[in-house]
Amino acid sequence: MDLYAQRASNIRRTWTLIVGFLVVVSAVGYAISWYYGNSAILYIAVVIAVATNFYAYWASDKLVLSLNHARPATREEFFDYYTVVENLAITAGLPKPKLYVIDDPAPNAFATGRDEAHAVVCATTGLLSMMTRPELEGVIGHELSHIKNRDMLLMTVAVVLAGFVAIIANIFLRMSFWGGGQREDRGNGNALLMLLAVFGIVLAPLATKLIELAISRRREYLADASGVLLTRYPEGLTSALAKIGSYAAPMRSANLATAHLFIGDPFGAKSGTASGWIERLFSTHPPIADRIKALLGSKSV
Repeated sequence: MDLYAQRASNIRRTWTLIVGFLVVVSAVGYAISWYYGNSAILYIAVVIAVATNFYAYWASDKLVLSLNHARPATREEFFDYYTVVENLAITAGLPKPKLYVIDDPAPNAFATGRDEAHAVVCATTGLLSMMTRPELEGVIGHELSHIKNRDMLLMTVAVVLAGFVAIIANIFLRMSFWGGGQREDRGNGNALLMLLAVFGIVLAPLATKLIELAISRRREYLADASGVLLTRYPEGLTSALAKIGSYAAPMRSANLATAHLFIGDPFGAKSGTASGWIERLFSTHPPIADRIKALLGSKSV
């Protein structure tokens, strides 16, 4: 499958996964409503899930920028940043996104927004001071590819829904601790179903978190490849990734809610591999070395 076919498939999977998340939320709401014998719980869960999705869609950029203490970037202060984004946006056939910066020495960047017309690219001052122009073009090409590939909506909605599932599971556990279920037939044949409902509710936050991380890692590879196709210079992005991956200190505003949006792990480079596959399973980003290897193996793209 070539890059263009992957992009089209990626957009279709976006909506499939959003529907999947809504199904998970509805299933959790159903399990809780069944356990307590109150169908209103299911309706409340679905309404809140839909409302949360709408909020994530319309206010995702403001939420993410606020969480990371970003400020608008002026052309006078960040001339290279502005011109690189303008040039690559024209090449990609995109409207120029709004530009923001985070005052932080750690090199990093992300894109957010609900669609191409309302997109934002944000970079740290550390990245802007550390990168050469070809390296900056590689990073910006990567972020514009997230916009072009329609990644931003899914990645933001995934965060909100994963958090929502975790919240309702936590509420359920607290209610069970204090009052228990209200079904009168808990002692007969439905006991197994009750156990499965509890088991599913407890595991739902973990499942949604793993789906969220898998989405993030998969789309980083596609954005890398798409960014290289845009700039036609793989060495720019590979060199930028090497610099980002070698910076050990975390960002001052790093937080788990938005970590997957960044081009590199905002918590800094990992110093060891003692945790092996477990660390990879719960990592928001694929290993930098693997991303560089994939890019160097696709120079002919």
